This record gives sequence, C-alpha cells and structure tokens, in this order.
Amino acid sequence: MNPQEKFDKIFREYPHPVKPFFARPHLSRRRFLNIAGAGVTASWIASRMSGSTVITSTPVNAINTAKNVIYILLAGAPSHTDTFDLKVVPGTTPASFNPTTTNGVLFPNGLMPKLATHMGDFALVRSMQPWALVHSLAQTWTQIGRNPAGVLGNVSPNIGTVVAIEKDPERTVNQVFPTFLALNSASAAGPGYMAASYAPFKVTPSNTGLKNTSNPDGQTRFNNRWDFLHHLDDPLRSGDSPDGSAMDDYDQFYTAAKGMMYNSAVTSAFSYSAAETTAYGNTSFGNACVIAKHVIAANQGTRYIEITLGGWDMHQNIYSANQLPALAKQLDDGLSQLIADLKSSGDFANTMIVMAGEFGRTTGKLTAAAGRDHLAQQFAFFAGAGVTGGKVVGSTDSTGSNIVDYGWSRQRAVKPEDIEATIYSAMGINWTTVRYDDPLGRGFYYVPNSDQDVYGPINELWQP
Repeated sequence: MNPQEKFDKIFREYPHPVKPFFARPHLSRRRFLNIAGAGVTASWIASRMSGSTVITSTPVNAINTAKNVIYILLAGAPSHTDTFDLKVVPGTTPASFNPTTTNGVLFPNGLMPKLATHMGDFALVRSMQPWALVHSLAQTWTQIGRNPAGVLGNVSPNIGTVVAIEKDPERTVNQVFPTFLALNSASAAGPGYMAASYAPFKVTPSNTGLKNTSNPDGQTRFNNRWDFLHHLDDPLRSGDSPDGSAMDDYDQFYTAAKGMMYNSAVTSAFSYSAAETTAYGNTSFGNACVIAKHVIAANQGTRYIEITLGGWDMHQNIYSANQLPALAKQLDDGLSQLIADLKSSGDFANTMIVMAGEFGRTTGKLTAAAGRDHLAQQFAFFAGAGVTGGKVVGSTDSTGSNIVDYGWSRQRAVKPEDIEATIYSAMGINWTTVRYDDPLGRGFYYVPNSDQDVYGPINELWQP
C-alpha cells in the first residue's frame, strides 16, 4: 500500500467530522447520581464538565526561518494550468501568454512578465488538491486548516489567529500594531473560539491612512474624555462584571485602538504615496501589498498579514481582456514589486509569502462558455524566509488534471492542512499542539489529527 492509499484509508476509517456537533462531553444521569452519591462536590463536577486548559504537543523540528507571513488568498480559484502550472493547449492557449521555459519550469511570461523575472525567488507546489469544490467552504478551509463543516469548524480560528496567540509573548510594550492584519479581506475567517483580541484587524488600504486615528477636538480633549469614560464604567469592563469576558474583549479593543491614535508610526505605515501605488499597479491589491511592506518594515508587532485578491471564478470568457489577463496583471504588478522591495529592505529573508486559491479549474480546451469550471487540482506559491527559489514540488500530467509525482516525503497529495503545518513550522510554531480550552472540551488541534501524524510541513521547500 503506497502513502496515498494509506492516507485515503485513514479517512475512510477516521473521517474529519468523526462525531456530530451535539455529541459533546457529558455525564450520563446514572454517572451523575453515582458521583453525587459518593459525596463529590459540585465544583469538581463543574471542572470535569468544562474544558481543561492543558496544552500538549509532540517534539518537532520546526524550520523557524520566518518572522512574518504574508498569506495571499486568490479567492474564486485561479486556473492553475493557465498560470503557475502552465500547460500549453494547441489552438486554445493564447499566443500572448508567451510560454517560456526557465531552468526547466514552464511559465506564462507574457501573462505575468514581472513575476517571470523573479522565477529564482519563489517555489511552486503543483501536487496540491483541495477537499471541496464549493467556494465559501473551500476558502474558509484554506484559512482555518480544517473542515468548516466539521465538529469544531464553526469555532475554529484563522491560522493568523493561532500565529497571533503564539507570538503574543514576543510583543514589546511599544508595539501597537495588531498581530494579525487582514487587507481587502472583509470576509476573512475570524478568531473562532479564541479571544477577540486575536481577531484579524480588517482594513481596506487608503492613501490617507487609517480612519479615526485622531479627534477633531484635539488629543488633549480626547484624553480627558478617555479618562472620564474609564472613571464611569471601569467596573463594567472587567471579567468580574455580569457580562463576563465580552466586556473584557471590548475593553481590549478600545485600548488597542487608542494605542494607534496620534501615532506617527501608524500614520506612516498605513498610508502611501502616489509613486508607491503607481509602482504597485494602481490597484487595491497593489495598495495592500504596499501596506504589507510598510507594516513589516515598521516592526510594530504585526506578524501575519492576509491579503485577498478575488475575481478568479472564470466560468465564461476566461481569456477576455477584462478577465484572466487583467487579474493576472494586478497580481503580477503587486506581488513582483512586493518581492523586489522586501529583497531591497532585507525583510525577504525573514518574511514568507504564501499564495493559493481554494481549488483549481478544468483543463484542456475551454468549455462551451469559453471558460473553465471547478477542478480538484491546484497550486500553492511560496517565497522568502529561506524557501528555495526556482524549486517545483510535485508535477501533474500533460493536461494538468492528475498528479504524476507528489514530490515530497509523504508521497501523497498536499492538502490545506499541510500548508497550515508549513506556515506554523516556518514560524517556529509546533504544529502538533493540542489545546484543551475549546468549547466542547474535545481538544483543539493546531493541525488536525496531529497525534496521528496525518499532516506535516513541506520541508522540501527549503531543500536545494
């Protein structure tokens, strides 16, 4: 039995949603009466019924080369065989794509000419497959690293939230930026059951910077109002209040927001010049890349940045000028300039860029609507933080429909959970961590089924 067959066997025996949501930990009536009859206190019963805060893990060798991560979600699912797993289809692939082989890697130089000059800076995973072909489900899956429809799916945090929790002890008192920043990502997955202070700080970039970081009445007047507010309702902002931790969360939000007001570092990082936005392509995506560059350079506590570039759901007229060519140009302009600037500043060495869609698209000739439909085959893109540039992990057949070489040690298709483990490993986070503070007391795995070593990082990305 080969590794892929063993992997498939695991999920026939242990499917992801192993128990229904309502099968939560409980005491039967008989067990409850037995315990009560033995004179055990109610406090002991309560402690057994609530989740423990124990955190366990297995020793691992994390890559630990990334201080920061920029995760780019290509929402809508780009066609892999027209972009980062190019397959030339005679009579179909536009000549303007200018397919060119560089060091053995075929790439659409005409479609993304600027990224073509950075072929030596990024690596590609071409043996990746999704679990689902539904946009909303698969997009959330890539962000939380597990099945959103599973038992803990609706309370599972974004990967960025886990990074924020793990990196919170490293923050210094003068760092006021949020640890997890989401740009152009209004629908980004949230903190799940984790504290709201680890939620993504969602921002749409603007050349005027962040809104509401000053008050028209001036800083002195604002500070006086702030002090008076706390004088009135501090008792309501503590965890001992009748409303519990919800008020704590609100208080943390207010305090974090105040720290970003009247702050020159905030003003500088969250705004940009006309020259910068032009260099990055004059697009919302390009502007998000500018902000990502600024925020990382500021070193004010942000460690995980999610950027969304949507519009890849091209079921019709995929080669029309306003479809794939236009969106690829946005990506080409913004991402290539981001790589160039991070290299220039020295931050490329400690910042890993990860990019993927939720799945791929049908291969070969176009559909009757001149588009491409959903397909369970895709790519992932990695750059920076020591990733070996010019490397390709895995390969597909001549059409791009099937994997012919997995290209990594586990010898099976790469899954979103493996990408999640790779991000954690790159940041020095133990991906086998299990927390027992989840609402159902089942144990929340940073990466699902870690105790069975089902998933793991793609270490080959750092190998020659």
